Order: sequence, then structure tokens, then C-alpha cells
Amino acid sequence: MASGETGQAAAPPPYRPYRLFRTLSPHSRAISCVKFSNDGRLLASASLDSTLVVYSSSSLLPLAVLSGHTAGVSDLAWSFDSHYLSSASDDRTIRIWSLRSLPSSSSSSSAAVSSTDDRCIRILRGHTSFVFCVNFNPQSNFIVSGAFDCTVRIWDVHSGRCVRAIDAHDEPVTSVHFVKDGSLVVSGSHDGTCKVWDVATGARAKVLVDEKAPPAVSFCKFSPNGKFVLVATLDDNLKLYNYATNKSIKCYTGHVNRRYCITSTFSVTNGKYIVSGSEDNCVYIWDLQGKNMIQKLEGHTDTVISVACHPTENKIASAGLDNDRTVKIWIQNTA
Repeated sequence: MASGETGQAAAPPPYRPYRLFRTLSPHSRAISCVKFSNDGRLLASASLDSTLVVYSSSSLLPLAVLSGHTAGVSDLAWSFDSHYLSSASDDRTIRIWSLRSLPSSSSSSSAAVSSTDDRCIRILRGHTSFVFCVNFNPQSNFIVSGAFDCTVRIWDVHSGRCVRAIDAHDEPVTSVHFVKDGSLVVSGSHDGTCKVWDVATGARAKVLVDEKAPPAVSFCKFSPNGKFVLVATLDDNLKLYNYATNKSIKCYTGHVNRRYCITSTFSVTNGKYIVSGSEDNCVYIWDLQGKNMIQKLEGHTDTVISVACHPTENKIASAGLDNDRTVKIWIQNTA
């Protein structure tokens, strides 16, 4: 009899430890962000050297270097169809890059690689200070951005026009993310708050974190099912909030996060886990349900500022700051 017929949940698959598989050194400055495309074919990294590098996620060979920003790049995001990449920069702009014609593999480490800005199809201007975070909505017709000007802006991808500017926070915006149906945006800020916004109206829908003397909210993200929000704060805490009740239901600890806006994410390819970088140069993995830290990945030589999980394979990418400057790829043992 199937587990669904008995009313009991199926047992999660056994955890298989990750190991270091490959180290990439694509940038001349600190790496700020690393993300797999939604179709899993590509991997992109962003850096304070003002460039983005796109790789084949299978061969891990570089396919393109995207140049054009005039200052460091803080964040990047893939469109749902993986044809476009957006980037947020200290030059106060967001760029949209077309990768539609990019091959998913390269026969050599240099033949297919060039430093170019000819893939940039839009430059979004309107923020008055550093643009720190960016994300596509699931339909990929809107982009949300957050900046040091304390605003959250929503942009029409096709026209490049800002359709909504929200005076969202009292201090710089550190993170923005759309819920899975695109109707809501969550934003976090150095002012210690995490807020949810209605995309259609720009109205504030909820305040998830708003304490009297709060630590800065360094990162926030909706869960894949849209029911929860993962919130990181600069007191070494990573909490999972029930969006419907505004209650913190889980707290993941053990990592170090007091200075930087370190990203965290959900891993769903072999069980359900939370993955985060840390200021002790490690990657941490927790069991989503039990809160237990189950593995610490060591190998970076500076703060791990960003982590990403492959959408279908048991593969993690992590990125280090200036004393490291590497992207590391971790894979799970097969047995």
C-alpha cells in the first residue's frame, strides 16, 4: 500500500555527504553571488570586479564573461526560462543579459569565452544609490530590485520601465524575492525589518520581522512552496517563518553571520535541507524539518558569501570573498 493511502509521510531519503568536486577561479576580486540557471544547464557568478561569468554546469568550463557594469556587481538572478540573466551593481543600474544563443557546453576553456557587453539588452536606471539585490518573478515579465536608497522597485522587463517604486525601508535593502505565483515580494533591510509587499498595488501586506532593537536582516527568501520565508539576521540566526501566522517556527544555528549579507537557500533534490554560507569560511547544511546541522563543508579561505543548489542534481556551488575569490562545486557521494 502506498504511503499516501495510509496517511503517513514517506521516509526521507538517507543523507549522503557532500565532497569538494572542483574549484573555479573566474574573478580578480571578491565573488558576490553564484547561481544555477533554473533549467540546470548554466551557472553564473558575479564579482566586485564588475563582471559576470557564465559556465556550463556540466563541464564547468566558462562560456562567456559579461562586462559592461562600471562598478562591482552585488547580485544576479535568472529568468524562469533561463534565457536571461539580470545583475545588480554599485553603478546604480540593473542590466538584463540575453543568453538565449549561448551554448550549454564548451570544448575548451578559452575558445568560446570572450569579454563582452553585446548580450546586454536592457539597462534599468532609477535607483539613486547602489543596487544590492535583484530577482525575476516566476513569469519573468517583472524584475524586483532593492538598493541602498532604501527603496524596492518593480520593473517591466520588456520596456525597461519602473512600474512601481516603494519606499520600503529606513535603511538599505539587503534582499528581495518573489513568491512562487509572483503576487508578493518579500524584502529585508539593515533596519531590522522583513516585509511582504503586494506587487499589484505596492501596499505592504505583512511585516514578518519588526523588533524593537533588531539585528539587521541580511537575507530573506520565500520557500519553494510559497508558505514560508527564510530570514537571516546579523546575529548568527537563520529562521523559517510561517507566512500565514507571522510566526518563527524553526531556527538554524551554528554558522557565523554578523558582518555580511550572506545568502541561504533550499535544497530539495535529495530530501529537504537548508544551505548557507558563513563567515568562518564554511558552508553549512541543516535538515529543514529537524533543524539539526548535518554537515559543514570546509575549503574556502574567506567568508562564503553565496551558495546555490542545482535544481535537479545533488550539487552545491559556493563563492568566497576577497581572500578566496573562488567558486567551489560540491557534489554528494553516490554511495
